[in-house]
Amino acid sequence: MAKRVFLIVLDSVGIGEEPDAAAYGDEGSNTLRACWQSGKLSVPNLQRLGLYNIEGVGCGEAVERPLGAFARMRESSAGKDTTIGHWEIAGIISPKPMPTYPDGFPSEIIREYERLTGRGVLCNRPYSGTQVIHDFGREHEETGALIVYTSADSVFQVAAHERVVPVKQLYEYCEAARKLLQGEHGVGRVIARPFEGSWPDYRRTSNRHDFSLTPPRDTILDKLRAAGLDTIGVGKIYDIFAGKGISQTSRIQNNEDGMEQTIAWAKKEFHGLCFVNLVDFDMVYGHRNDVPGYTAALNRFDEQLGELLPLLREDDVLMITADHGCDPSTPSTDHSREYVPLLLYGKEIAAGRDLGTRPTFADTGETAAALLGVDAGCDGESLCPLVLARS
Repeated sequence: MAKRVFLIVLDSVGIGEEPDAAAYGDEGSNTLRACWQSGKLSVPNLQRLGLYNIEGVGCGEAVERPLGAFARMRESSAGKDTTIGHWEIAGIISPKPMPTYPDGFPSEIIREYERLTGRGVLCNRPYSGTQVIHDFGREHEETGALIVYTSADSVFQVAAHERVVPVKQLYEYCEAARKLLQGEHGVGRVIARPFEGSWPDYRRTSNRHDFSLTPPRDTILDKLRAAGLDTIGVGKIYDIFAGKGISQTSRIQNNEDGMEQTIAWAKKEFHGLCFVNLVDFDMVYGHRNDVPGYTAALNRFDEQLGELLPLLREDDVLMITADHGCDPSTPSTDHSREYVPLLLYGKEIAAGRDLGTRPTFADTGETAAALLGVDAGCDGESLCPLVLARS
């Protein structure tokens, strides 16, 4: 059994359309292949672990002797957003999609939100996060009204200039929205989107904060905590699970900072799970259809992965996966319904073990818990009988 498991989610690094992708408008999507086709993708550490050996990956060059075990993971939940993807990784399959608002939020919701905050609302429709502050930022500064917008995902986003609405106050407004948006209108996330600068050169700041729904039942995080183990969230893991089951959290500025903090945790003593989300792939590059930027971000992650690997101890296991796709080469700027990779590496992991295609992301979390000696009993199935070297 492992003493420490490092579970890293490369946010939106999908590896090809799922069978029902057409129902989501995502036929032909393959986020990893889009980066590989740029001719600039260089991820030798991921390649050695077995990334290009995964069934159906559709790009790259497989290696003869992968250092890790590998699988293609299919999403069983109804959706393709961050919350549902992470909840499934942690053991909860969501049979119903969370609500989305392609025509904006109902007038009764907006009126109540205006009453709760004492401020007007601008926009109230799906919008690009960078474009919305350009188009509504000046009116927001003049009137103090909040910029409320959504996307194809189940999100209620509130943008405000830090000079007009201090960050702490914006968070309070988002907490009010979170309490309001329950039940029928229980969106996956309420997101604070502070920005700065002057029109037309507004810039979003790093003070984003997500206010998620509380998971409807226990995840592997709760089960690990109940067993007395550490559950460390790096990045927005704490936000995604509304803090439920998290013993410690580390906020990050960007992917590079996230990996630096993960490397720092690898140098510390703990017993349990270090659960990491690297959001820049999705937020900064995928949603902006920036293939060169996405590719460069993967290359930089791989370099930092090269720093992490030598720090892993004999009783450590590294797991690398994703929560959905966000193909930067398609016309859509939304998430894409894709398979995701799973790479497992450690002294006790059978090198080169091909686990094929698994029916749910939930197998990832169940495996992480089992490696730590905990039978989580969530929605997934442990891969330990297949992946441990002695099996």
